[in-house]
Amino acid sequence: MNHGRIPPKKRSGLAAVAVTSAVLVSAAVAPYASAAPDHTRSKPVVTQVRTVSAFDFAVGDAPENVTLNPDGSLTVSMLGGSAGRRPALVRVDASGHHRAVLVAGQPGDMITGNTRGQDGTVYYNVSSNDAARSGVWKLPRGESPRRIAALPAGALPNGLAIDPAGRTLYLAESFQGAVWTVPVTGGTATRWLSDANLAPVESPLPLGANGLRFHKGAVWVSNFSKGTLLQVPVTASGSAGRVHVVADGVVGIDDFNFLSGRSDVVFAALNSIDEVAVIYPNGAKRTVLTSEDGLASPTATVVRGQRLYITDGGFAQSRDAKLQQGKINFTALFADSAS
Repeated sequence: MNHGRIPPKKRSGLAAVAVTSAVLVSAAVAPYASAAPDHTRSKPVVTQVRTVSAFDFAVGDAPENVTLNPDGSLTVSMLGGSAGRRPALVRVDASGHHRAVLVAGQPGDMITGNTRGQDGTVYYNVSSNDAARSGVWKLPRGESPRRIAALPAGALPNGLAIDPAGRTLYLAESFQGAVWTVPVTGGTATRWLSDANLAPVESPLPLGANGLRFHKGAVWVSNFSKGTLLQVPVTASGSAGRVHVVADGVVGIDDFNFLSGRSDVVFAALNSIDEVAVIYPNGAKRTVLTSEDGLASPTATVVRGQRLYITDGGFAQSRDAKLQQGKINFTALFADSAS
C-alpha cells in the first residue's frame, strides 16, 4: 500500500505526510530470528532492470499490487482514490501491453490487494467510505464483479491472499492492525487475528498490517509503521498460532513475495525509501535495488523463475508509475548468505 511520501490512501483525516528514512522500532516481543546487519556484495543480485509497462499516474494508474497468471500475464491493482480517479484491475501481457479488465467503484474508492483462484477468479479488496462498497470482491471469468464480504466503511483492507485449498481468503487491515478471513463462497468477514505486532504506531503513518502472503502453512504479514516482517502459523484447527518476528528494522516495508513456493527467501518492496530488499530466513536483509534502478515508491513484488517484477506507484512525485522487471542472479543471492 502506498504510504509515506505519498498522498496517503486515506480517509480518517490521514494527511499527506513525508516519510523520513529513520529506522522504525519493531514490536516488543521475542523475535523468531534477530535481524542481521544489511549485507553488501560485489555482485548484484538483480540485473537487467527495465520497464515492462508504463502507466499514467494522472488518471489514477497507481500500481498497488500484482499477481501472476498461468498464461504469463500479470494482474495489477490500480488504486484510483482521488481527484475523480476510479480504481481498476489491469492485465499486463508478456509483451508489456496492458488493458483494464475492470474499472470499479467510485472516485475516492481504492482497489488494494488482489489474488487469483485456481479457476481464474480474481479476488480484490475495495477500500471505501461507502458501506455498500467497502469489502472483498470477486470477478469470476466471464462474469460481472460482486462483493462477497462487507468490511466497515473507512477500513483499509490491504494485502490479500488465498489458502492453498482455495477455500479461504486472508486479508490485512492496516488501520486497526488485524488479519481477517473470508470464505471464497462469500459470507461474513471474520477477524482472525488482532495482535500488538500487527498494530500501527502513530509515526511515520498509522498503518500497521500491510502486505500479506499465505506460505507453507503460515500467514506472513508486513507491518509498515513498525518495519517488521511477521510469520503466523495456521494451526490444525485453523486458528492463528504465535506471531513470530522474522525481521525488524525493515524501513518502509510494503508488500512482498517469496522466491518460490518452497523458499522462505523474501523480496520486499520498501515503499518509502525506494528500495527492494531481500530478507533471508534468519532475518538478515540485503538491499538489491534502489532509486538508481528506477524505483519510484515500489509497492509490491512477485517472482516468476529468474524474473522479479516490481510495481512502482510513483507517489513521491506523482510520476513514474510503472511495472518493472529484473533478472535474479541466484549465485549472488545466496553468496555468503546465512539463509
